[in-house]
Amino acid sequence: MLTRLALIAGLVLLAPARLAAQETIVVFAAASLKNAIDDVNAAFSRQAGLKVATSYAASPALARQIEQGAPADIFISADRDWMDYAEQKQLIRPDTRADLLGNRLVLIAPKNAKISEIAIGENFDIAALAADGRIAIADTRAVPAGKYAKQALEKLGAWAKAAPKLAMTENVRAALAFVARGEAPLGIVYETDARIEPQVKIVGRFPESSHAPIVYPVAMTMRATLSALSYLDFLRTNDARSIFENYGFSVLTKP
Repeated sequence: MLTRLALIAGLVLLAPARLAAQETIVVFAAASLKNAIDDVNAAFSRQAGLKVATSYAASPALARQIEQGAPADIFISADRDWMDYAEQKQLIRPDTRADLLGNRLVLIAPKNAKISEIAIGENFDIAALAADGRIAIADTRAVPAGKYAKQALEKLGAWAKAAPKLAMTENVRAALAFVARGEAPLGIVYETDARIEPQVKIVGRFPESSHAPIVYPVAMTMRATLSALSYLDFLRTNDARSIFENYGFSVLTKP
């Protein structure tokens, strides 16, 4: 309680003019959160009477934009690595950091593809399954969804054959779009992405043991003010939980 009171006091002293004006809260969120966060923002605005503006992109792009001075109040990353980066660079308030959501990694194909449900396990030959086509995947060098996918393919012994066939994209939603348009016969995305795109189907689920836990941490940035704290609190409410679970996320925070 004392820590929270100290945080509130510090925020009030930081920018009283912004608080008085009830500024728009700026949220930087991982691309895979778009549909859910849009709904959360609408619910929050109805209840709190505050506006929310959100920028969606890959987590590394968002972290670097914040580092370069972008006016974000809330940062939601798709993995702990990029939140760690933000914390190391002193871009966020560590005492506001929390693991917000969890997700699953899945294999998708175009809706009308002949591929049916398959079991993904040891020695999974995704390269043979793709045949002459490409495998749409977020950039494995930096984007969380791509990093998780690479870990899974390596763990299952599929990476060496799959690597030459990868079509890497700037974020996971771009990989989803490749498959939805039929430009790639297979893609690796989050389960929540697949559920919102009617032109794709899930044909397999990667074992959770094949990659690091998929965790979305959230934190207030160093420039955030008290209004952002009310948004952070809203993310823990039952109303927000219902929205996140409706999109297929597992909620890691308690009300």
